[in-house]
Formats: sequence, structure tokens, C-alpha cells
Amino acid sequence: MIKISDSNMKTINIMTTSAATIVVICAFMLLIGCSKSDPVKEKPLTSDMISEQTNSQYTFGIIYPMAHPFYEMITQNAQKTADSLGSKLIVKAPDEANLEQQIRMMETMIKQEVDAIAIAPIDAEALAPTIKKAISKGISIICFESDCPNTGRSTYIGSDNEQAGIELGRVITEKLSGKGMILVQIGMSSMSSIEQRLRAMTNYLEQQSEIQILDVRAHEGSSELALSDLEEMIDNHPHFDAYIAMDPVSISEAVLVWKAMGLNRHAIAFGMTHEVREAMINGQITTIVYGNEQLWGDRIIQSLLKAVTTEPLNNLEILDIATVTKTEIDLLPEF
Repeated sequence: MIKISDSNMKTINIMTTSAATIVVICAFMLLIGCSKSDPVKEKPLTSDMISEQTNSQYTFGIIYPMAHPFYEMITQNAQKTADSLGSKLIVKAPDEANLEQQIRMMETMIKQEVDAIAIAPIDAEALAPTIKKAISKGISIICFESDCPNTGRSTYIGSDNEQAGIELGRVITEKLSGKGMILVQIGMSSMSSIEQRLRAMTNYLEQQSEIQILDVRAHEGSSELALSDLEEMIDNHPHFDAYIAMDPVSISEAVLVWKAMGLNRHAIAFGMTHEVREAMINGQITTIVYGNEQLWGDRIIQSLLKAVTTEPLNNLEILDIATVTKTEIDLLPEF
């Protein structure tokens, strides 16, 4: 057995302690070196992430002529697109068509400093100064359903309303074989879209048929007036052959009257909603002429985004006119 003296034992202990200390120091220095040479990297921003961050800063507004289920469908589709872009959406509409309320709603959005507004103007001439004011404040404006040109607005989305009127005239002429008597109901006489449809339809009937327009009534956005006017027209002209509803309110009230009276006359509607679709299936509506309104919501938000990011926009974005009858309604997807 080897014996180690006390002096040698002390030397070994010192050497062991020194070696341990050196190991600890080296490990510490290695740790510091690694942290300096290999920092934690931040995840780079992709173009999609940048786009999402940018879009989330935008607030868009939509102003309708009135509150109605027709516009609820458009709002639902617009909200889906706005949500997908991370944008905020503010939607306003008078309970019934009211120019002063529409102007006030637009003034409020100007004060809120929204980034862009889409509006279906009740009266283009009356709203032009407010539209120009918004644009002067840096707010982009687009019009839909009815246009307000010569104001600096970015684009118009909707139907070619003259073509819509011609198509209504063609459908009526076909249904009545070129002869008969009709009743016509419109919404707001001040809306350019309504005026254009009515004028084009009337011109077509005068030139292409022997159909007589017995009466034309404008309810100006009032459901009560639309109902009473329709009942009065039917009382005054019980032998009419067809009825034409050129706006959503007229259609809604006509469905009620057709159900209540059990009428089997031709009823032709302009504009597609779930309600109108059901009315056709149930036999109250004969033919629907529509402007692919189910696409408006998405197109509105996409156009507002392009307007605020200064992407190029066409002056007009015209959607095709389509016509559907009861035999074809089941082939259409639900809107």
C-alpha cells in the first residue's frame, strides 16, 4: 500500500480545486460566447403579415338608402370580407329612405375619420357636396346601386340600370305576348338607378310592344305607402295583366298582397333576396331580374381597400344582369 504524506495530500487538494475552478470559468465563458455569437432571431415579416397589419388599420363605412333585408345580405357578405382583411366595418341606414338622415350619417363618418365610405345615394345631386367634402378630407368614396358621378368618387359598383330596364321590358313583352296592361311600382323617385330603369323599360315597351302602363307609383321608401298604393292600384285597375316591382320594398309588399288576395297575375321583380326566392318557389313571383347583388358586399370592401391603398380602380364596375323563372330557381345557389 502506498502512503501519501500530508504535504503531498495538500498539493493534490490545491491542484484539484484549481482544476475545478478552471472548468467552471471555461463553462461560463463558453455560455457567454454562445449567447453573443448566436442570438435569438426574430421571425421575419412576410408580405401576408405586412398586408394583415396594414389592413387592420382601416375603418370602412357603408351607408344604405334604408334598412331592408335586401341590404342585410350585402352586409353579411361585406362583413365576411372585412373580417378576412382585418378591417373594421361600420354600417348605417335610415329606418326608411331619408335624404337628410343619409347626409347626417355621412357627416358622422367624416368626423369619425373613417378611411373610406361606400354609399348608395338616395339623391345624387343633393349628396354631391357631402361626397366632395369627404374626399377633400382624404376619405375615399365609392358608390353602389346608384351612382354619383362628377364628384371624384373612386368607382361605381352595380348594374347597368338602363340594361336592367330593357331586360324588364323584354321579359314583360314575352310574358304578355306583346299586349296587355301593367302596373308599376318604384321606390325613391330621386334615385338615379330607379329613374334609369323606369325610363329604359318604358321606352322598350313603347317601341317593341302594345303594352299599356296603367299606373306608376313611387312609395319613396315607405312600406306603408307601398302597400296602400298597391292595393289602390289593384282596386282601380282590377283587370291588369302584370305587375312590376322595381325595388326591394315594393317586392316585399307585393308578396303580402299576392298571398292575401290569392292573385295569379304575372309579378315581375327586380332584385334577388332569400325572401324573393321563396316567393317565387311559392308562386307569388313569376320572374326575377337581378343584378347579381350577392356579389356586391365583397366587391364593395375590396374596392374600398384598393381606393385607400391607391390601387387602380375602373371608373365603373358593372355586374351582369340575370333573369330567372320558377323552373330555374332551384338551380341557383343560396345567397
